[in-house]
Amino acid sequence: MKYEIIVVGGGHAGCEAALAAARKGHNTLLVTSNIKNIADMPCNPSIGGPAKGIVVREIDALGGEMARNADKGALQTKMLNTKKGPAVQALRFQADKVTYPQEMLKTLKSTKNLEIKEAMVENLLVEDKKIKGIELEDGTKINADAVILTTGTYLKAVVLAGSEKKSSGPHGEKESKFLSDNLRKLGFTIKRLKTGTPQRIDKNSIDYSKTQEEKGDSIAHTFSFDNIVYRKAEDQISCHLIYTTEKTHEIIKEHLNESSMYGGYVEGIGPRYCPSIEDKVVRFSDKERHQLFLEPESLYYDDIYIQGFSTSMPKEVQDLMVHSLPGLENAKILKYGYAIEYDAIDSKQLKRSLETKLIENLYTAGQINGTSGYEEAAGQGLIAGINASLKLEGKEPLILKRNESYIGVLIDDLVTKGVKDPYRLLTSRAEYRLLLRNDNADLRLTDYGYQVGLITKEKYQFFQQKKENIKELTEILQTTRITPKKEINEYIEKIPSTPLKDGISLYDFLKRPEVTLDNIKHFLEINYTKEEQEQVEINAKYEGYIKKANKEAAKMLSLEEKKIPEDIDYDKVPNLASEARQKLSEVRPTTIGQASRISGVNPADISILMVYLRRND
Repeated sequence: MKYEIIVVGGGHAGCEAALAAARKGHNTLLVTSNIKNIADMPCNPSIGGPAKGIVVREIDALGGEMARNADKGALQTKMLNTKKGPAVQALRFQADKVTYPQEMLKTLKSTKNLEIKEAMVENLLVEDKKIKGIELEDGTKINADAVILTTGTYLKAVVLAGSEKKSSGPHGEKESKFLSDNLRKLGFTIKRLKTGTPQRIDKNSIDYSKTQEEKGDSIAHTFSFDNIVYRKAEDQISCHLIYTTEKTHEIIKEHLNESSMYGGYVEGIGPRYCPSIEDKVVRFSDKERHQLFLEPESLYYDDIYIQGFSTSMPKEVQDLMVHSLPGLENAKILKYGYAIEYDAIDSKQLKRSLETKLIENLYTAGQINGTSGYEEAAGQGLIAGINASLKLEGKEPLILKRNESYIGVLIDDLVTKGVKDPYRLLTSRAEYRLLLRNDNADLRLTDYGYQVGLITKEKYQFFQQKKENIKELTEILQTTRITPKKEINEYIEKIPSTPLKDGISLYDFLKRPEVTLDNIKHFLEINYTKEEQEQVEINAKYEGYIKKANKEAAKMLSLEEKKIPEDIDYDKVPNLASEARQKLSEVRPTTIGQASRISGVNPADISILMVYLRRND
C-alpha cells in the first residue's frame, strides 16, 4: 500500500503533523510503536509557560490541535507574569495525563484521510536522494511521497539511574535500535542528547500542612481562541510549593558521584535551562534552597509530580533526597526519577520548511531536531505537516518569520544556529517579543491558517469580524474627545490622574499608564468583547514601542528579501573570513537575513557577501 504522507511517531509533533496532513486532504499514515502512548506526557504534567504558552496559542491560530486538547484536559489554569507587560505574559495549564492523550486519540481516530498503525520503523526507503517510504522492524515496506520523522526520545534510547543503564523508552517501552544508524548512513550527523524526569509521589503520603498552596487563577483561561471552558475556575486543582533543605543539598553532595551524570555514565548533553537537581546544587552552590512544585498528574490516579527535582541518582539515594523535603518525610515514591539519552540529528541539516537538505520530501520535527518540550515539538510538527502537504501540492512552503511568531523564532534558531544541548524556547530568544504576544496570536497567524486550509470558513469569518471590531473601537476612541469640564476633571482626579488642561481624544487619554478601558466607559458605552477591548488598550498604551518594533522588523525583512542562490560556492567569495566561509557553507542560508544570524558570521562578512551577490546578479 502507498500513502501520500507517512508520519513516524505519535508524540505531540507526530499528532500535529498527521492531523495537518490529513485535514489538508492527503492520505496519511501515522506509525507509532505503541498506540497507548499517543500524545503522552512522559515528563511534566503541564502545557505552556513563558514563550511556550504563546506557541500553543499560535498552533491554535494556524489550525492545530494542541490548544483545544489542553483546554479539554485542564486541571488548573494560570496567566503568568500578570504584573509585567503583555510581551512576557503567557498561559500555563496543569494538564490531565489521562484526559489529554485520550482526547487526542479520539481526534486522530475521527479524522478523515488518517490511518494509525502500531509498528516500529527502523529504516527509510530512499532512491536518488528522494524519500520513497519506510521499512518496519519486521521488514514490511510501505511507500509514501513524503515522510515526517517525529521520533521523540526513542532513537537508541537509554534510561539511566545511577550506574543502572537500560535500553528503553520513557515508560520501559521498546526503543528504536537502528533508525538513527540508518540516518547516519544517509549522511545525517547524529548527536547524543539527554533529558530527565523527577519522582512521582503518592498524594496520600504527603503532609500538605508543611506546603504552600498554589491555586489557579480566579478566571478559567483557555488556550484556544474558541474560548470553550471545560473546567470552571472554582473546580480547579491546587498545586503546592515547597523548597529543598540544607539536608537535601548535603545528601546530593555526598552521593554526587553516584549520579549517572557525575558518575560518568551519561554520554548525552543535558538541557541547560531545565537542569537536574544535582546539577542545580553544583552550578548554583551559593543558593541555600531551590523551589519545587508538587503538581497533580491526573484526576484518575494519585501521582504527584515534583517539578524541579529531576535526577539520575540511584533509587536508594532518591529515597533519602525525597524524604529530606518538607511534607515528604514519609512520602511513598510511586516512580523514581531517571535520565534518558537518545539520538537526534543536526538541525542545521534542515531547511526552514523542516524538509531535510539531504533527502527530498523527508521532514523532521520535535526532539529529533534537538528541542525539548511538548509545545516546541507540536509547533514543529504542525509546520512539517503543512509543508510536506504544500510540497506535494506544488506550492511554496509556509516559512514563519521571526517577527511573526515564536514558532518562526524556534525554527530559524534550529536551522541557522543548531543546538548543543536540548533547545528550550525563551522570551529572550525573540527580538520582537512585544509583537509576539499571548493576546494577539490569532491576529498574527489566522490568515496563514486559512490560506493553507486548516482554518474553516466559519471560524475565519468570526476572526474577520473580530479584526473589524478592533478597528471600529479604535476609530471611535480616536474621534471621541473629552474636554476640561469640571465634572470630567473631578472624575479624572478620582482615578487618580492629572486633570485635563486641553481637550483630548479618548484614545490618547487611554495612553496614560493609570487609565484603563474601564475608566473610558465612564464617558462612552462600549459593547465589544473582552478580547477586542484588550487589543485596543494594548495598542494604545504600547503604540510607540510597537511602532519602533515594527520599524526594526522592517529592516530585518528587507534583508530576508535578499535571496542567496542555492548553488553558491562560498569558496569563490573573496575576502570572507575563514570561519564565516565554513559556517555559511555548512548552514547554506537562503537569505542575507538568515546569514546575518549565523554564529561566527560578522557584519563585515555580510557586507562582502552582499557586494559579491550584486556583482554576480
